[in-house]
Amino acid sequence: MLRKLFSEGFGTFCLVFAGTGAIISNDASNGAVTHVGIALTFGLMVMAMIYTLGEVSGAHLNPAVTLAFCAARRFPARDALPYIAAQCGGALLASVVLRMLFPLDKVLGATHPSFSSLQSFAFEVILTLILMFVILSVSQGAKEKGITAGLVVGAVIGLEALFAGPISGASMNPARSLGPAIVSGQLQHLWIYLLAPTAGALLGVAAFEIVRVPQTQS
Repeated sequence: MLRKLFSEGFGTFCLVFAGTGAIISNDASNGAVTHVGIALTFGLMVMAMIYTLGEVSGAHLNPAVTLAFCAARRFPARDALPYIAAQCGGALLASVVLRMLFPLDKVLGATHPSFSSLQSFAFEVILTLILMFVILSVSQGAKEKGITAGLVVGAVIGLEALFAGPISGASMNPARSLGPAIVSGQLQHLWIYLLAPTAGALLGVAAFEIVRVPQTQS
């Protein structure tokens, strides 16, 4: 279990460090990374972590994903809280390191609505619903692993970040938003990025249950 928790914490650290680090670097370099580069960073890092950590912990890297796996009866509920604590701890540590590296950055890549809170909430629900539906379709049990899972999940995250990032930040991950928000003190919109991805992931489970073919049928 300790190996699994370290895997989740380290994987989420890498995701937040690289993803929000790309946002910070883009701001510091007057747009040299570009929005496309930021989206690719998130997607490629998730893909890399699935390939490297999927066999160990399942590479959830996301409290909403862990809770959804529990709801889908693929993951034991007793392990959910330790997984979520490890994920949030990794995200917080990544933001602390980025604060030390970029002490003048005010937001550290924190997610925030570009327009209304309701619009961003709806975006995050739908984005995470799609993501969780895909994860359930390509994962094995509660583990995101294998060539299919890495490519598809990473691609979906990159794609959703490309078109939705300018609207809501395309978080889809409470831990990804929690770390930068706490360390930078940008807490006013955090509730959106804690509740909406969680609700979206659970709706993704419901959608998967509706459309999947029962295993007893050919």
